[in-house]
Amino acid sequence: HKFNVVATEDSSQFSDENLRSFNAVIFLNTTGNVLDEDQQIAMERFIQAGGGFVGIHAATDTEWQGDWFWFRNLVGAVFANHPNEPSNVQTATVLVTDKNHASTASLPDSFSLADEWYNFRDIYEFINVVAKVDENTYQGGEHNHDHPISWYHEYDGGRAFYTGLGHTDET
Repeated sequence: HKFNVVATEDSSQFSDENLRSFNAVIFLNTTGNVLDEDQQIAMERFIQAGGGFVGIHAATDTEWQGDWFWFRNLVGAVFANHPNEPSNVQTATVLVTDKNHASTASLPDSFSLADEWYNFRDIYEFINVVAKVDENTYQGGEHNHDHPISWYHEYDGGRAFYTGLGHTDET
């Protein structure tokens, strides 16, 4: 697809100057407080200038404390917990709810997958859900059978995609 990937765990890369050379930023299983205030402002300006964001699995566990509510809306929800009984990784059924999105177009209508199923809080009201996890197929869901697991939305001039899938190496 003729794109380049730059992988880093160096948060100092989040500057206005450096982010200008990217089309999207991916938070792959990030967790906790990863950016300082200046880096957060650079990230906001990047999205406001039309940049893209992809959050994978633990990205909803990133910047979940403190006062950076902007990021919580960007990612689309905040990690609340995940079931630990009978295990944190359980096999469940994923239901594809939007086959018109590029992320789901080639997927079957439903499929079974072993993963760690996050429960969320503070779900951003403007997300467009593309897949849900069927809470009848595993133990510990807390969303009353309406459990989004992957979504996208436009936000503050940019765009965002998130999937809760991605805990296991296979995923």
